[in-house]
Amino acid sequence: MDRIILHSDCNCFYASVEMLYHPELRNRPFAVGGDPRRRHGIILTKNQPAKDCGIKTGEALWQARRKCPDLAVLPPRFALYRKFSDRARQLYLQYTDMVEPFGLDEAWLDVTGSVSSPREGVRLADELRCRVHQELGITVSVGVSWNKVFAKLGSDYKKPNATTAFLRDNWKSRIWPLPVSNLLFVGRATQQKLLEYGVHTIGDLAAMPPKVLQARFGKSGPLLWSYANGLDTSPVERWGSRSAVKSIGNSTTTPRDLTCNTDVKVVFLVLADSVAHRLREQGFSARTVSISVRDTHLHTFTRQHTCPQYTNITREIAESAYQLFCSNYHWSLPVRSVGITVSDLLPAGQNIQTSLFRDEKKRMRAENLDATLDGLKKRYGNACVQPAVLLEDTQLSGTSSGSICALPPAAEKKN
Repeated sequence: MDRIILHSDCNCFYASVEMLYHPELRNRPFAVGGDPRRRHGIILTKNQPAKDCGIKTGEALWQARRKCPDLAVLPPRFALYRKFSDRARQLYLQYTDMVEPFGLDEAWLDVTGSVSSPREGVRLADELRCRVHQELGITVSVGVSWNKVFAKLGSDYKKPNATTAFLRDNWKSRIWPLPVSNLLFVGRATQQKLLEYGVHTIGDLAAMPPKVLQARFGKSGPLLWSYANGLDTSPVERWGSRSAVKSIGNSTTTPRDLTCNTDVKVVFLVLADSVAHRLREQGFSARTVSISVRDTHLHTFTRQHTCPQYTNITREIAESAYQLFCSNYHWSLPVRSVGITVSDLLPAGQNIQTSLFRDEKKRMRAENLDATLDGLKKRYGNACVQPAVLLEDTQLSGTSSGSICALPPAAEKKN
């Protein structure tokens, strides 16, 4: 028998939670967003009246207010949202121990062992929706299918508070006409490349020769083809199992636009300090450094570089990121946000090959210095010791004391 997989997605999660505490906003357009004073002013989620005004998740607050001058905006309360997320997951665990979170507000459930047929899976999904509404006061949409990709597609298909089943007898007629951008892992850049091949729908993608997709997208091409054809076999992880850490990163929308290499160098040093500290804290070194850069027109690109040696030294990571930036960005526009991610991780204590062409004693001194600074910052705060370069711009250097906006933990997905 096919697997029976549910995907539960809390509808307008942050806004739904806030409405429990602000019932006066229930029929008014409102959104949960960041701090516009530090330019983290984007819409994180919105309620239905705001959606009816054309407000979209991810757009800037000033753009949203242009569409809806009366929009009420509440600051996010992630600790509160985590409590509701935990309560929802504990409810899911009453049905199966195969529960895999996908961010704070979504989760897959493999209920194959709990029901006898796909139709029973649909009934269970309806029961789940009712219980979440009654016990938590919020609503969820649930997708039902035999694989994770189609279950996720089902939860997005109809909102709010709906169950959608993509089963063997209906999936082609319902899924293949949908825009290809609806498919999990087809982002804006991938969609644009697919459009160049005349791929507009999921059915178009399913009909493409896998070899053509591989030539254009590498190994991810055939993977997308398999998703479009319902061939996803990835398992739902058992609750509590933890995959090995694959990467560590940090990103920020800066307090002002970055207009020169010196600006970028300052911010990269702050980000590298955060990333390298987490590497050392978790007992890893890394060999691959990646950067993400977004300009003021919200165009984003990423680049990566493999270092000669594994490292968890702050300055080495910052220098690799800076060199990547200088080699790939030519200042046609100012920069709005940047990020650093390290991968190809190696646990501490494993033997590594040193180089004859690098000063290993100098590197050891740098490692010892970083470890000493970690201890000072833990005791006296992040701002107790700063590189002199951070004094060149007081607005940007303020990020070193913790005001830089890292992604919330739930936004980091496992690779």
